[in-house]
Amino acid sequence: MDNNKLATKPHYPILDGLRGVAALIVVCFHLCEPLATSHLTQLVNHGYLAVDFFFLLSGFVIGYAYNDRWNKLTIGGFLRRRFERLQPLVVLGMTFGAIGFYFTDSSIWPLIHTIPLWKLLLVTLIGYTLLPIPLSMDIRGWQEMHPLNSVGWSLFFEYIANILYAVGLRKLSIKGLFIFVFIAAVVLFHFVLTNSRGDVAGGWTLNWEHMRIGLTRTIYPFFAGLLLSRVAKPVSIRNAFLWCSLLIVAVLLMPRIGGANHLWMNGLYEAICIVFIFPCIVYLGASGVIQKQAESKVCKFLGDLSYPLYMVHYPLVYFYVAWVSDHKGITLVQAWPYALLTLIGSIILAYISLKWYDEPVRAWLRKKLK
Repeated sequence: MDNNKLATKPHYPILDGLRGVAALIVVCFHLCEPLATSHLTQLVNHGYLAVDFFFLLSGFVIGYAYNDRWNKLTIGGFLRRRFERLQPLVVLGMTFGAIGFYFTDSSIWPLIHTIPLWKLLLVTLIGYTLLPIPLSMDIRGWQEMHPLNSVGWSLFFEYIANILYAVGLRKLSIKGLFIFVFIAAVVLFHFVLTNSRGDVAGGWTLNWEHMRIGLTRTIYPFFAGLLLSRVAKPVSIRNAFLWCSLLIVAVLLMPRIGGANHLWMNGLYEAICIVFIFPCIVYLGASGVIQKQAESKVCKFLGDLSYPLYMVHYPLVYFYVAWVSDHKGITLVQAWPYALLTLIGSIILAYISLKWYDEPVRAWLRKKLK
């Protein structure tokens, strides 16, 4: 059976636009991060929750796209389609990271001076597969499973969720899926209320602690999105893109709650966002009606840009982090022109990557993987 012959379903354009809004906030989070004195004083304090929002969006969209197609679709066909969608930009992002590796030399990464070229090439090749590297192969010194493009960790867990969905969890009934999602929510609440940081940040290191965080952050939102795709009955809501965008901005820019003395309060906030608020935003976005052509164009542009921006911005952020680190005590007022330049550069690089690389490569893969 030719799995590429499946008809393409209409997109939810507002959800595409919301993915772009969240991606822009991720970039801003990474630009503000090196200016903070600790994780308690980040300006874009909950920007990392955008990843959890991405997981929920992914579960919803995949459920919408594939739940009623498995009579015509094999597991291999589904995974090929996900590979075609995700992997080209994984390779490009790792390549950009490798090209810039030695040029991001800074006192914050003294290990860079000691890394031979063969080891950089080996880590690059492993990065292309998204397999996590062990700590013994860390070439940057940040204990990342993907030291050439830090954001690769979330794609690793995205693939895990996709595989779990394809090989069995898609077969759960609505009741069975609800029970599974409820258990995942309890696990998430327990984790954020009891861990030593009072948040869900983590998942990028190949050790037990970060693997637990990564799976906890992935399983609930992805399969909650899948459940939502089955049970939601969208209605017609005007100005949904505007209201949902404002909600995302408010949630992700919320200052740290509870401080160092009441960490559980911030954990509770993040769990409520992931378990309740994000599904509501996705439901509202799926129910939204686009009334103006300008809004449609904005949503399409942001949607098209979202994944390339997420995958190629961090190699540029490495340069920015190196600059900030070599100028101790620099303030936001002093750093904002460089941060803005990095943001604009990331958007331009993402758009070029989309048009000159991602779209042509995916078209080629569709032909080759038939």
